[in-house]
Amino acid sequence: MHEFTGLSAFPLTPIKDDVVDERAFVGIVERLANTKVDSITALGSTGSYAYLAPEERARVARLAVEHAGATPVFVGVGALRTSQVMANVASAEDAGAKGVLLAPMSYQPLTEDDVFELFRTVSEHTTMPVIVYDNPGTTHFSFTSDLYARIAGLPGIASIKIPGVPSDPTEAREHVARIRAVVPEHVSIGISGDASAATGLNAGCDAWYSVIGGTLPDLAVAITRAAQQGRVADAVAASDRLAPLWGLFAECGGSLRVVAAIAEQLGLAPPRCLPLPIQGLRDAERARVAAVVDVLGLGR
Repeated sequence: MHEFTGLSAFPLTPIKDDVVDERAFVGIVERLANTKVDSITALGSTGSYAYLAPEERARVARLAVEHAGATPVFVGVGALRTSQVMANVASAEDAGAKGVLLAPMSYQPLTEDDVFELFRTVSEHTTMPVIVYDNPGTTHFSFTSDLYARIAGLPGIASIKIPGVPSDPTEAREHVARIRAVVPEHVSIGISGDASAATGLNAGCDAWYSVIGGTLPDLAVAITRAAQQGRVADAVAASDRLAPLWGLFAECGGSLRVVAAIAEQLGLAPPRCLPLPIQGLRDAERARVAAVVDVLGLGR
């Protein structure tokens, strides 16, 4: 099977006393490998890559590969300067990663030419496959279909991680089809935005780059396998069951703080495991997360 299909789980990189909690991270990675996710993407946005020093990122990449067993590991390499990106690519390659995930980070707004040249440089200087990371919620850069097409024509581009699709199944299929029409067949299309993952997979996406997959892999695997097997209604039902969780993502400013709180509650990560200045959820919000964990039986 194409390595850039199925469920790619995005683990947290837990922080304790302002350093990476390596024991907790290793435990999360081994849990994912044992759950038989299709791949593990370390140092994605859920893994707080932008907050880590280069040496921390290199260490996390190495730990992920060492403890993932036979599960392929992809590593986030985004940084503000191209030279920094290339240093992260080298670290990922040294660690034995099977691919890299690249987001166009910036302080000054980037143009399409800026982003294209970033991907061109990376693709020409590594033999590792590259995942295009379209995440406007964090990067504040939105890809166009034309830019997808330009970048997908570069050597080594293996997958494009797209934002969430429309909730209407017909509109979702049309949206994915428009992207597929401009992207070579060998480049997989991966959905992100967990609440729309079932819809995206049913609409023709090849992969799910998943936040909850990194902390609650059993739930994400069930949705993915149902979609892969053509059990459209089962995939939707499994996702709809998690509506309280999707609601928390929307109400709490995104998925990261919620997933971190779940990981902390389940004992997978130390208390307040996000890198400062990210404070995590307030006590009242944590109580709501605890209630959802209990109602959904996530701790069992």
